[in-house]
Amino acid sequence: MEILFDTFSFRALWTPELFIPLFAIGILYFLLISRWRSFTLGERVPLKQRFYFVSALVALYLGWGSPLYIAGHIMISFHMAQMVLAYFVAVPLFLLGIPSWMFRTLIERWRTPATEQIARFVWSPIVALFLFNGLFSLYHVPFMFDTLMQNTILHSFYEYGLFLSAALMWWHMIAPLPNMFPLSDLRRIGYIFANGILITPACALIIFAPAPLYQTYIDPSIWASVMAFCLPAGAEVPLNVFAGPDSFRFLEPRMDQQLAGVFMKIAQELMYGFTIGYVFKQWLSKEKQQDGELTISDVPVVKP
Repeated sequence: MEILFDTFSFRALWTPELFIPLFAIGILYFLLISRWRSFTLGERVPLKQRFYFVSALVALYLGWGSPLYIAGHIMISFHMAQMVLAYFVAVPLFLLGIPSWMFRTLIERWRTPATEQIARFVWSPIVALFLFNGLFSLYHVPFMFDTLMQNTILHSFYEYGLFLSAALMWWHMIAPLPNMFPLSDLRRIGYIFANGILITPACALIIFAPAPLYQTYIDPSIWASVMAFCLPAGAEVPLNVFAGPDSFRFLEPRMDQQLAGVFMKIAQELMYGFTIGYVFKQWLSKEKQQDGELTISDVPVVKP
């Protein structure tokens, strides 16, 4: 990492244009759950939920900015780490960190017959399942990947689309509002397994390809055009970071690509595994509420 800090400017490394709006969102969140909570008649947000939201902001900053943004333009394994942080860590943490009364307030604010019809289609578990995994897989088709990386506007819009589709997908796993488009607990577990299956082909493509797939990471001219978007206007692209004895790239391209695919698959499996545990915990809690817990008063007294 030292070569990155020696080569690139503060703005290129720390992306303040992302940090500032995320910091503002954090301030707005704490205002809504504290000073302005009385206007919405919302319940007090526990410390754990606040921690989730702040962690989500940090994960999204690491995924879309920070020095990882520069590193992800040099090695695809870092780029994949960014995707894990943005879509498999930040998104579920946001859903866990936003209180249910805030979701209800927003839904009631925008509820109309037209929006209900749209929501019934968009919030369909099947639509969410195929939308995110389809966009994720399409993103890693070599032609699409190289095209997006060379067009910062298209790339930004695609990232926003991935983020929203990830939010829809995780909504049905986490169920922050159980009464809104509900899946049973058993179906939620099946839904998580289905997501794990659908993302596998994209990971397999990256892991088992016999040669490097993406020109962004093997062609110096394409890499330079991509890297230019990360730098201030007119700044010289440091080709020594891409190739040469002092290069940041400590793995050859094919091995870097394989590491990226393996990392994505393992990270995705871990996150989905944690989510299955979360669903089981909710399931057991419901069963206890329905059946009631055995107490001393419930035990029959046997008289001698």
